[in-house]
Amino acid sequence: MGWAGWFSSPRSGWTSWMRVGWLAAVLGMVGGVGDGAAREFGAYDVKVEPAEVYPGADRFDPFAGQPPAATAYQGGKPVGTVFRTSDIGYSGKPIEILVGMTRAGEIVGAKTLKHAEPILLVGIPEQKLFDFVTRYVGRNPVEAHRSGIKQGVDAISGATVTAIVINDGIRKAALKVARQAAAGGSAVAAVAEESVKVRQAPHQPADWTTLLGEGAVRRLNLSHGDVDAAFQKMGVGSGEPYVKVSPPDELFIDLYAAMVSLETVGRNLLGEAEYHNLRQWLAPDQHALLIMANGSYSFRGSGFVRGAIFDRFKLNQEGGSLLFRDQHYRRLGLLATGMPEFTEVGLFKIPPNASFDPARPWALELLASRPLGPIEKAYTSFMLDFTLPERFLVRTPPPVPAAAPAAAGASLSTLEPESDQPPLWERIWQDRMGDVLVLSVSLAMLTMIFFFQEWLVTRPVLVNRLRRGFLLFSVVWIGGYAQAQLSVVNVFTFFHALMGGFRWEFFLIEPLIFILWSATALSLLFWGRGAFCGWLCPFGALHELLNWVARRFGVPQYRLPFAWHERLWAFKYIIFLGLLAVSLSSMAAAERLAEVEPFKTVVLLRFDREWPYVLWAAGLLFAGLFVERFFCRYLCPLGAALAIPGRMRIFAWLKRRRQCGELCHQCSDDCLVQAIQPNGEIHPNECLYCLRCQLNYSNEAVCPTLIMRRNRRERRGGAEPKGESES
Repeated sequence: MGWAGWFSSPRSGWTSWMRVGWLAAVLGMVGGVGDGAAREFGAYDVKVEPAEVYPGADRFDPFAGQPPAATAYQGGKPVGTVFRTSDIGYSGKPIEILVGMTRAGEIVGAKTLKHAEPILLVGIPEQKLFDFVTRYVGRNPVEAHRSGIKQGVDAISGATVTAIVINDGIRKAALKVARQAAAGGSAVAAVAEESVKVRQAPHQPADWTTLLGEGAVRRLNLSHGDVDAAFQKMGVGSGEPYVKVSPPDELFIDLYAAMVSLETVGRNLLGEAEYHNLRQWLAPDQHALLIMANGSYSFRGSGFVRGAIFDRFKLNQEGGSLLFRDQHYRRLGLLATGMPEFTEVGLFKIPPNASFDPARPWALELLASRPLGPIEKAYTSFMLDFTLPERFLVRTPPPVPAAAPAAAGASLSTLEPESDQPPLWERIWQDRMGDVLVLSVSLAMLTMIFFFQEWLVTRPVLVNRLRRGFLLFSVVWIGGYAQAQLSVVNVFTFFHALMGGFRWEFFLIEPLIFILWSATALSLLFWGRGAFCGWLCPFGALHELLNWVARRFGVPQYRLPFAWHERLWAFKYIIFLGLLAVSLSSMAAAERLAEVEPFKTVVLLRFDREWPYVLWAAGLLFAGLFVERFFCRYLCPLGAALAIPGRMRIFAWLKRRRQCGELCHQCSDDCLVQAIQPNGEIHPNECLYCLRCQLNYSNEAVCPTLIMRRNRRERRGGAEPKGESES
């Protein structure tokens, strides 16, 4: 989550979800698609007037090309170009933005047309996304690309993938349109650029003052007064009751940055031993950044956790941005002898797939926030500009052009193309390859547990330890670290993609979610919904582990009579069908109503949101202390969504005997979610594949059939009795 904003929307009204579910099932199906053209995007979908995107324009030509572009007219005279971006966002659907651009390449208007981005934090309005887009007004991505000038945009912490998509989308679309469009008299004529590369200059001893003086180390010094002044320009004062007032001359942050992958810089700042460790950490030709700071503000952030993204700073270069994850970071305790002391020091390596060139000018953008209330915050940022000293650079003059273009008739179509880069989803997969490997290995292990269950269930202690260990892995790694909690909203996204415009890029943008969904879909053919709901769902695993702890402390357990239980489990299907019906009319409304799932509150946000959501989630977990897997049994719409196609499973791996339900009800009494009916049959829609019944099935001390068989065998001197068969 990063720089585009923590999106919000009106409260979902979860306290009346039952009523909404019933009404949605009727109204959504009747009216949601009555016009034959249900809205593809739910969160935001507007039409704009020409002047809203290109000031003074009164009409556009029809859009054509890729990206779609058109000429803007004022009084019948062409004045510029408008184009539309539609890159895939975090939600798996396009973020459509309409942009107005002059012939000189300057953006004069930008407006969000459609999006389906998920709500990341309740309390921060959706307007933050729209404000982020409008901040591109006044920027010139064409000129920035041609001349290497950075084009930083103040942003909001909260939605990293969304920010990257918007940044890449606008910049790349602007460059493509600039090449395609004829712009007579354009101020941006294409010129060949000189080649600039980093040079590993021979090591020279240098002290801190020398490196700082020549620019090998750059500094950003801010007092609380500087930060106050920046917020006051935004209309945000320092007298709000939620703001801790500090003296204006008190140090906010004294920040330094240096490219320590350069030998002279690295050895002088880090020392010989630490520089050697750095070279072992880096791949050949890979670069690393050292950030050091003093002051009351932490550039790393006090809330940073493993698996997260550093969202208080980023690197900007030529319209692109780079954010660091924890795998790119190493903490340092001591620097070289003679270095100043710092309260915070960190090493960050540039990802090998990042489109970042240390030889070109770049900037470190530091984000600062100020609370406006219990939830909402305002944000601003400060820039530390960085250019390597000339002794670390090698410049090659550009080749002499064969024929100089006519200045007056220069066209943007002559702009040099960008170097080819892999798609955004491919870059994300490369960056998270370690996480992909861990998840793949865990799924392979779970598959082995299922395939060799007949051998395992004869070893109950091993099975119980394996299960609790895997549940703990689901809570800590899948949920806590990877934050790969699936949701019923993902089902709606896939459903709508199938109805029209299916593209793999929609789903590949989040690798772990894609892998989990693929594994879950495949497992439905073998084990129904039990593989995911019983083993891989972080919230379900937490639900079960808390109940296990509660039982260890003697908390009483309650099991409803089967007649009541059978009727109550239908509620989750009602909720799912109601949400699906609502999604046909409005995906945004379905996302808000899907807050009946506490997954976002518990797993993704760790209870850091408004009190009604926290109370709802805590209430469900509390109920689960007395009724095992309470939410999974009766309320989970995702479980219902998986149970329906799970009926198509082609294998029945759980064994039963004809005596089950007649002679014995032990398995029914021990079942995790009461999925075994009184007649002994296992209801496949409800089974979570906990293997408890299989442990009883193979246990000669528990199963009456096996007990009687053993007793008869002992009476007959070990001969196997006839007439005992398994169904």
